[in-house]
Amino acid sequence: MHQEAPKRGFNPLTSIARWFDSSIPAETRGIPGHAKRVDWFRSLPFFAMHVVCLGVIWVGWSWVAVAVAAGLYFIRMFAITGFYHRYFSHRTFKTNRFWQFVFAALGSSAVQRGPLWWAAHHRHHHRHSDKEDDAHSPHTHGLLWSHMLWFTSAENHGTKLKEVRDLAKYPELRFLNRFDVAMPVALAVAVFSLGVGLNALWPQLGTSGMQMLVWGFFISTVVLFHGTCTINSLSHMMGRARYKTGDHSRNSLILSLVTLGEGWHNNHHHYPATVRQGFFWWEIDITYYMLRVMSWTGIVWDLKELPEHVRANPKALAGGS
Repeated sequence: MHQEAPKRGFNPLTSIARWFDSSIPAETRGIPGHAKRVDWFRSLPFFAMHVVCLGVIWVGWSWVAVAVAAGLYFIRMFAITGFYHRYFSHRTFKTNRFWQFVFAALGSSAVQRGPLWWAAHHRHHHRHSDKEDDAHSPHTHGLLWSHMLWFTSAENHGTKLKEVRDLAKYPELRFLNRFDVAMPVALAVAVFSLGVGLNALWPQLGTSGMQMLVWGFFISTVVLFHGTCTINSLSHMMGRARYKTGDHSRNSLILSLVTLGEGWHNNHHHYPATVRQGFFWWEIDITYYMLRVMSWTGIVWDLKELPEHVRANPKALAGGS
């Protein structure tokens, strides 16, 4: 079948529309030489989000704004680690369609694109970890590219739907994936409105709509993004490797605290089919603890626990025979 050659021109209206509809392909996608180039126009909102954090100079801070920012960091990090990663990417537990949508929406508000995009790229990563086809390996593409710039490349904007056929059958997930800006905008409006309301009702709290927007959305989201991305970059460079996995994945307590348990990355690459990434009691895995509590309420069930023979397999140990 004849495949139409990719467009090479720049259409400003189409490029702006792409900010709101991720299904519109990039003009440069598929053109040789663009795989490791930043798509600057498409990525303007992403970089602007970082710049707006400087607004803290003018809006100041309050305890309530900082608390909201920390709370939204924690809730959305759990949506990413527990659902975008352990549920959508690896299917390590089950939930119903309602909660699947709720946590997909929460994950989408983290400005890390839609659930189908996230899961597809992550499944691809596991098959090609630290190889040339791994979009964010620091060993093949460098630290800065693996940490964040890969996210801005036209080659990585599209969703590899063949990787997520099991998820693409849900129209609500396809909607969140296509219009991945919808939930971040809704969250930004919500936190701004919260600040306006608090200022009107309890001005002694010292917050405002703009202050809450800067802290509750922009600062919280940027810190969350870079916290998540440490697993792409730093967890393949720092820490210790317990298991022989064929890549450079490492375990790190520090990164696990930042990401609610994702820092036990060597464990995860050794056996990604389990809901638990901290394989031993001393390996803190907050996401696993929260999923376990949720299983008591019936929100999630059939958590795939770690088989003992997987944890203790001497042939898989980095120093084993």
